[in-house]
Amino acid sequence: MFTDFDAVKDGDSASLVKTITEADVRKFVELTGDDNPLHVDADFANQTPFKEVVVHGMLGASFISTVIGTKLPGPGALWVSQSFEFSLPVRLGDTLTVGCTVLRKHSRDRLLELEMRITNQHNQIVLHGHGKVKLLESPKPAADTPQTTLKVAIVTGGAGGIGWSICEQLATEGYSVVVNYLHSRERAEALVRDLNSVAPTDSRAVAVRADVSTAEGCEHLNESAVRHFGGVSALVNAASPRIVAKPLAEVGWSDMQQHLDVQLKSAFLTIQAAVPAMVTNGGGRIVSITSESVNGTPVNGWTAYATAKGALTTMSRYLAAELGPQSITVNCVSPGMTDTRFISGISEKQQLMAARQKPLRRLGTPSDTAAAVAFLLSERAAYITGQTLNVNGGGTMA
Repeated sequence: MFTDFDAVKDGDSASLVKTITEADVRKFVELTGDDNPLHVDADFANQTPFKEVVVHGMLGASFISTVIGTKLPGPGALWVSQSFEFSLPVRLGDTLTVGCTVLRKHSRDRLLELEMRITNQHNQIVLHGHGKVKLLESPKPAADTPQTTLKVAIVTGGAGGIGWSICEQLATEGYSVVVNYLHSRERAEALVRDLNSVAPTDSRAVAVRADVSTAEGCEHLNESAVRHFGGVSALVNAASPRIVAKPLAEVGWSDMQQHLDVQLKSAFLTIQAAVPAMVTNGGGRIVSITSESVNGTPVNGWTAYATAKGALTTMSRYLAAELGPQSITVNCVSPGMTDTRFISGISEKQQLMAARQKPLRRLGTPSDTAAAVAFLLSERAAYITGQTLNVNGGGTMA
């Protein structure tokens, strides 16, 4: 039975008492081969300043391991590091009190910082030190792992070009889809009609207007998913404002703020709102759409857009580490230039040049990105988190 990490508290302590005998020393010598005459030959020891046999320092220290493995924290404890100072020699017949105290817990890594102390029968300190111990986690039986067949996906920016294809792809894979929009009501409702026409009695999709750059909008979006379909198992952050290329001299902070609000803040708030439902569901999948502009060759005038995408990538990696223990994966899909209305402001010449620079000699399509998103939401990607999947036709990073 593994020790429950949560049951261990700062300040907890445990100890044992051991009287050191000649038999203990003989066994230690047999085990380690350390037959230094200072430890086993009384005549030799008498010629030293100690005048008596000195017990191996590590023999006494070994009982610290006994305390850690059997008492505090107990079963499942594993040394990570230790540092001892030996203050006084231990003699045959000494009675040692060996104790450990928890100084600090590190929950994320299941580490305990410990103070270790050994005193003799005169209450003198013979050893003092510090160490770190990792408490291993009990494997969870398969029967104890929450299982669910719930497949409900929220897609922000669902009425956009890439968002539209993601919704279509997920619907074909059996998801009920919450299509989020802010201004594109007609497009969102048209998409929902298309999705529901496949199985109209199942009401597989619903359009929900919500400003995902606000906490209230994200709560409304999440509540709509729970109300219509019973929960949330997947979240796709695809909302993005149109790029308006501007040189530094013309960029106002309002331009930066717009991209940060729509891409970074909205993703943060939607994740924050959806995670409790995912935890209740036994886990979940989160995918955010970034861009090759993060690691690719910089494009003049795209500073606001690329900055927000870069921040979204970093946030996703950190949330993957935090949410992983709750069986929630967090990944990104990074498309190259994709043939949607989003790039209508880019000249045809620039688009053709971008296509020729790709090994596959074409721009991406929304369905290319949608397929990658569907993969990361699937059970096939259950062990993938904190990653960015580049969907750019083989384009190289800068």
